[in-house]
Amino acid sequence: MRKSRLSQYKRARLLELFIAGSTARIAAELVGVHRNTAAYYFHRLRVLIAEHVDKHTLFDGEIELDESYFGGRRKGQRGRGAAGKVPVFGLLKRGGKVYTKVIPDAKSRTLLP
Repeated sequence: MRKSRLSQYKRARLLELFIAGSTARIAAELVGVHRNTAAYYFHRLRVLIAEHVDKHTLFDGEIELDESYFGGRRKGQRGRGAAGKVPVFGLLKRGGKVYTKVIPDAKSRTLLP
């Protein structure tokens, strides 16, 4: 994270507490920043980690693929036709990593490279 109004010391301290598994609220108290600042910093760290993993992780061996729908209302029509549901595509490496991504639709032109 390049542009930040936090000092190098505070950023390093927040990173240290993030790695240690501290909550954003506790980290904010220890470093002396607002809890929203610490929560935002922790969120940005998670986003950076996810982007790095997405770019540098390849699946090999046996994998399982599937799409699912989440959200929407319970009553009425089920499955693909239910309004308000969000399609999610997932990959699972047997005994290992899981990769999920929200997709605009579950059509083959969206899912195939």
